[in-house]
Amino acid sequence: MPGKNIVKYYAPDQYYHVYSRGVAKQKVFLDAQDYGFFISLFKRYLSNEPAKSPRHGPYPHYGKRIHLLAFCLMPTHIHLLVYQYDSKAIAEFMRVLMTSYGMYFNKRYQRVGPVFQSRYKASQITQDDYLEHITRYIHLNPSDWGNYPYSSIRYYKDVAAAEWIYPDKILELFPSIAQYIEFIKDYEGHKQMLDEIHWELADQ
Repeated sequence: MPGKNIVKYYAPDQYYHVYSRGVAKQKVFLDAQDYGFFISLFKRYLSNEPAKSPRHGPYPHYGKRIHLLAFCLMPTHIHLLVYQYDSKAIAEFMRVLMTSYGMYFNKRYQRVGPVFQSRYKASQITQDDYLEHITRYIHLNPSDWGNYPYSSIRYYKDVAAAEWIYPDKILELFPSIAQYIEFIKDYEGHKQMLDEIHWELADQ
């Protein structure tokens, strides 16, 4: 089961559900360009090889220290499921990710101040069988979840691929992709598990 909300020590070789919302519950994504830029940051920081800035050399690289398993970007909040290999990977990655997006967002919309509300939150996943349920919760955030362009569902459905996301770590828990999709649809059969996740995020 996950630990309670704010993790102060991140253990190596562990799964974490990481989430954050906009400051004062405001929107952090206003159009397709915003979503696209945030997803491009996954590629920048999590690809197999370091990416290079045209002016400043290599960007920070976390592709060998942390793996992204699932994500969903909603207008006012984000959800990530990650596996980190060393105890500092999440903290360093999230700081760079949120700072980079905040600078982009403030420049584009001519604003100042934080974009996300305080520090992100994280829950450690300490039971392997909980992983499948947390991915369902993440993917079910949008109402049109099956066709939602700003989540990892298309990578799970095998209609897209990228070197910076690892759906196979979850899909290998199921006999087939089709059965994973059916598992997501089967909301009522696992309502109790989803209610526990809602309680976990109650103060989000």
